[in-house]
Amino acid sequence: MQRLPRNVKVLSLVSLLQDMASELVYPVVPLFVTSVLGAPPSVLGLIEGVAEATASVAKAVSGRLADRFRRRPMIALGYGISSAAKPLIGLALAWPLVLVARFADRVGKGIRTSPRDALLAGEVDAADRGRAFGFHRAADSIGAVIGPLLGLALYELLDHRLRPLFFVAAIPGAASVALIWLVRERSAKPPAPEQATLPNEPPSRLPRRYWRVVAFLALFGLANFTDALVILRASELGFGFASIVLVYALYNFTYAALSYPAGVVSDRVPRRRVFALGMGIFAIAYAGLGLADRSGWVWVLLPLYGAYTALTDGVGKAWVADLLPRDLLGTGLGYFQAVTGGCALLAGVWAGLAWGDDGHVPMLISGAIAAVLAIILALGGRRLEEPLGVQPAASG
Repeated sequence: MQRLPRNVKVLSLVSLLQDMASELVYPVVPLFVTSVLGAPPSVLGLIEGVAEATASVAKAVSGRLADRFRRRPMIALGYGISSAAKPLIGLALAWPLVLVARFADRVGKGIRTSPRDALLAGEVDAADRGRAFGFHRAADSIGAVIGPLLGLALYELLDHRLRPLFFVAAIPGAASVALIWLVRERSAKPPAPEQATLPNEPPSRLPRRYWRVVAFLALFGLANFTDALVILRASELGFGFASIVLVYALYNFTYAALSYPAGVVSDRVPRRRVFALGMGIFAIAYAGLGLADRSGWVWVLLPLYGAYTALTDGVGKAWVADLLPRDLLGTGLGYFQAVTGGCALLAGVWAGLAWGDDGHVPMLISGAIAAVLAIILALGGRRLEEPLGVQPAASG
């Protein structure tokens, strides 16, 4: 095991600052849209679903470009667009401008994510890939702890006004863009033995085992609707703004604390097993939120939900990267995130429409679907990757 490269550390700090900006306002958006602007939950589901689908399409395009052109300028452009979009929400007098701002923000996310993840994956060998992605997700999540707490402090200082928070968020966002210029992009390394193009799989075509894994994870994506609706469920269980921000920060603290250990473990055992455990925890958290009748349960279930994210986010990217030849990392990671993000659009729409009075029905449905898929992945997931040549040790 080698020390993490400089670029992994720099990009992790960049993500920390950008997520600090994003999460300063993310818990605010559901309340801003539904309370200040008066939009129904279905509109919130639509806004977040369109936002994530937009990011997904952009990730697919940027992934292809990341395998052909230099990645650092694309990363800088994406972070720059996202940083500029956040203050637009503060100007909104009706929900359509929030939709436009979230659309722009997610365009920026889509432009930067695939090149960044491809750069991260290419900086380390497969044996350390989970650790690198885990470290990056941990740093990102630390920013997601600082952001909501800073937002809460400013909310109290600014006499409970929500709009100014969107303007403050531009400051750490701009700092993250400036740090990108510390990244030193190198020429592509020769493919490592475990990353060489598989037999009978030309470079222009992604491996079949890759598509099988992506298709399975897409099924899970149809049950994994936007966190904005999870926050709304907490609100409907009796949480006020301050409580929502605090429990959301606790969720991100759990995510940050477990991301690096989860990545390290996934370098030593099959990544699909770590992912299956995360899906099982997701099922418990969602079903619990669906069944909860008191606000106190949220303090238990949201941190548990953070454990799910830690066990699947960086681990999932490392797992997919293991299935790709090195010269198609950007393309493959981009398509993976495009497919799962498109499913997030559908999930956000159906969950918003099925929300009803308090949202317990979609929570229960998603929890049940995730439980079934977790069992399938844990017991028979190996078949997703067979039979197509030598398997990476970490994906066995």
